[in-house]
Amino acid sequence: MEKMAADKFIFHKNCFCCKHCQKKLSMHSYAPLYGEFYCVFHYQQLFRRKGNYDEGFGHTQHKDRWLQRTNETPGSNCTDVI
Repeated sequence: MEKMAADKFIFHKNCFCCKHCQKKLSMHSYAPLYGEFYCVFHYQQLFRRKGNYDEGFGHTQHKDRWLQRTNETPGSNCTDVI
């Protein structure tokens, strides 16, 4: 079997496919996001759906996570380092 390496992952050539449409990808026709791989068409389409990469791909927006941290009361037991 031939293998392909993309973003520190190794795939069988037949297993390297778009998460959305299952189309086989090549080293020149993929876009990675959050450890998942998409064909360029669906990567762009999912971005356009919500206008950002987080919501378009089913994740919470970074700005929402930031607002949750800043709305915590002072002196809380939050140990997050910013």
